[in-house]
Amino acid sequence: MFKHILLPLDGSQLAESAIPFVVELCKKLDCKVTLLHVIEKDASPEIHGQHHLTNEDEACNYLGDIAEQYLSFCGQVEKHVHTEEVSQVSQSIVQHSGEFAPDLIVLCAHGVGGLRDIVAGSIAQQVIANGQVPVLLIHPETPFTGFHNLLVALDGEKDHDRALDVATELAQQLKSDLRLVRIVPTYSTLAGETAALGTMLPATTVAYLDVMEEEAVDYLQAHLDKLCGQGINTEAEVQRGDPAQEVVKSANRSNADMIILGTHGKSGLNAFWSGSVAPKILARTKIPVLLYPVRRN
Repeated sequence: MFKHILLPLDGSQLAESAIPFVVELCKKLDCKVTLLHVIEKDASPEIHGQHHLTNEDEACNYLGDIAEQYLSFCGQVEKHVHTEEVSQVSQSIVQHSGEFAPDLIVLCAHGVGGLRDIVAGSIAQQVIANGQVPVLLIHPETPFTGFHNLLVALDGEKDHDRALDVATELAQQLKSDLRLVRIVPTYSTLAGETAALGTMLPATTVAYLDVMEEEAVDYLQAHLDKLCGQGINTEAEVQRGDPAQEVVKSANRSNADMIILGTHGKSGLNAFWSGSVAPKILARTKIPVLLYPVRRN
């Protein structure tokens, strides 16, 4: 489980929106926290209408103030200012994730200024593509109300079940309820090569999707029985339709406080998370999204 959180901050109140989430995780999981600020090359004097941190001394003081104000209870807080000016802050964060070896990066997805590359999960995609560090994206308009309900989206692939393992551990340690959801496409929501194949073999494709739905019900029921046996309050549902839309609908219906996705960027009928699905979910919701990188065996 997560024991070392990397929290990049640019000095803005928007970026600080992620702090309450980190504080709660630190309390419940007994985490070490590393606060990071990257000096941006040719930085503007203001960011989001506020003073922009552009030198080492003020950045160090800022991170020290954040640590004292919010994380004084934590005995493991480190602060790092990257003083060599960089033009791509997102790339620097990726590099530091390799240097500091965190097992979770928490980011506010406001997409402007020093963290302007954090738009619809682009930084998360870079981190996942360059390593195996999970990324929790926080929307700046989402107030922290706790981690009471976690939703994990599954597609039946064994490698993605690792995301369920993580969700299970989080539910246990955060004392959260857990909701499992699996989306089976309808004929009209197929995309790419699968849609082309469906056009040539419509009846066969429809029948196959129906079989997928039956298999999905059995798949989730097996997980549901196991999780309930472990004492975790768990619900499960199978829906039909567009994956991104249906995941967000399910999260809204269940008042989810976090959506957990396993992603490796592969595409295909049985690969639920193609390169476009996770960003679509991020674009459709303000609920925090935990992107957990998985690898095929």
